[in-house]
Amino acid sequence: MKTDMRMTLKALEAVKMSMAMKSGFNQYDSQSFYDEMFDHELNVRDHYAGVHRNFARMKPPELASRHATIQQRMLEEGITFTLYAQNQSEPLERMIPFDYIPRIIPRQEWEGIERGMKQRVQALNAFISDIYHEQMIVKDGIIPRQMIISNKYFRPEMAGLQVPQNVYMTASGIDLIRDEMGQYYVLEDNLRTPSGFSYLYKGRSLMSELFSDLYLSCAVSDIERSLNVFLGSLRSLAPSGKRDPLIVLLTPGAYNSAYFEHAFLAQQMGIHLVEGRDLVYKDHKIYLRDLRGLRQVDVIYRRLDDDYLDPLAFQPDSLLGVPGLMNAYRAGNVAIANAPGTGVADDKAVYAYVPDMVRYYLGEEPILNNVPTYILSRKEDREYALAHLDQLVVKETSLSGGYGMLIGPAASAKEIGIFADAIRRDPSRYIAQTTMKLSRAPVMLGCLMQPRHIDLRVFVLMGAQTHVIPGGLTRVALQEGSLVVNSSQGGGVKDTWVLSR
Repeated sequence: MKTDMRMTLKALEAVKMSMAMKSGFNQYDSQSFYDEMFDHELNVRDHYAGVHRNFARMKPPELASRHATIQQRMLEEGITFTLYAQNQSEPLERMIPFDYIPRIIPRQEWEGIERGMKQRVQALNAFISDIYHEQMIVKDGIIPRQMIISNKYFRPEMAGLQVPQNVYMTASGIDLIRDEMGQYYVLEDNLRTPSGFSYLYKGRSLMSELFSDLYLSCAVSDIERSLNVFLGSLRSLAPSGKRDPLIVLLTPGAYNSAYFEHAFLAQQMGIHLVEGRDLVYKDHKIYLRDLRGLRQVDVIYRRLDDDYLDPLAFQPDSLLGVPGLMNAYRAGNVAIANAPGTGVADDKAVYAYVPDMVRYYLGEEPILNNVPTYILSRKEDREYALAHLDQLVVKETSLSGGYGMLIGPAASAKEIGIFADAIRRDPSRYIAQTTMKLSRAPVMLGCLMQPRHIDLRVFVLMGAQTHVIPGGLTRVALQEGSLVVNSSQGGGVKDTWVLSR
């Protein structure tokens, strides 16, 4: 009898906790947003059942303890992001907010994402190669010539240059969102120096250690081998197919916002972390200066923008790059990943043409659609956008990180007016997009799950083969109601689990 009573009490306690955890979801109309864990009736989706059970039985003291442990581990391991805030004389280094309720993606769902990613990067890579050679897509009238030659990331220095393996985008970060129906859309292509790899791996390390039982019970796809794939992709670029190439990661230095990631990747892949002053140009080659003298560098994984790579070729006052680097690159004596000039394809105006690229280069229909986008250099698009700015998201084509944006539904009349004037002055500088109802996922705030908007950065590696890292990085808009997930704007991250069965 006592046993039955204890079981009944435990069941009641679990129900109460489950109801408490659901309570955060009562603050909005569940019909208006797609929630990753709950359906429209607030029932737990099948693939989240184990995760929900795990957190439902945790009492508040245990949840608080887990949170404190994660924060302490992140502090000890230096998992940080440097924030350059307005009205601050010094950059602020802070920990990335990490939420420990994982995002779960079923295997079948992920397979569709994976196919879409491979198709998209294949088309984008073909586009970059075409733009710096025959420009057939321009000649055939698919993309306006002016959009290419006026693009700030277009590098005439790359025209006619053959890049190793014809791979321009060794590492890409493609941002996905879901609408209220659960349909995936591509929000942005990040092709120059995409960041977030370290947070993906560190998040997985924390979750697999601190929630080991849950992690093992969910049959999560492994991401560790992807580091070897990344290294293999870099190796494949080595001139003359060297078996043991010298690879370096070129960082702007410790004050860069993503320096933690640079150091992490260099250590994990066993490559040298260097600054421009560590490299020297000689006889059309690049050398690493170390205790053994000068050693020829074969592959540079660069994490600084084109402008700063080589002061002799690009920005002449740059102190971050390597004078003469482009001469060595043109001579075929060193590979650079990602290739200079790759940014021509992640401009937000060019983004609108990616579905056309897929059809043009691959002869296929896009697997993943773009967010509906208005090109404001077009008169009809501009007139529509100016009349509906309170309903649209406006972005500067050359900016990233959540900067230079107007989110119409959340903007004041004054903010809308400022953007309207800016668009009229220079319409080609902006695009406008339909305001999507981003999906939500639960985050743990205090001891309650509460919904926050999310996106998903998927990382794609190109080399001898194309590899999509299974899971990617889920980014979270921690401010209630916010649609901006970028770390530079106060967003957080969570681990993403792709189920292997």
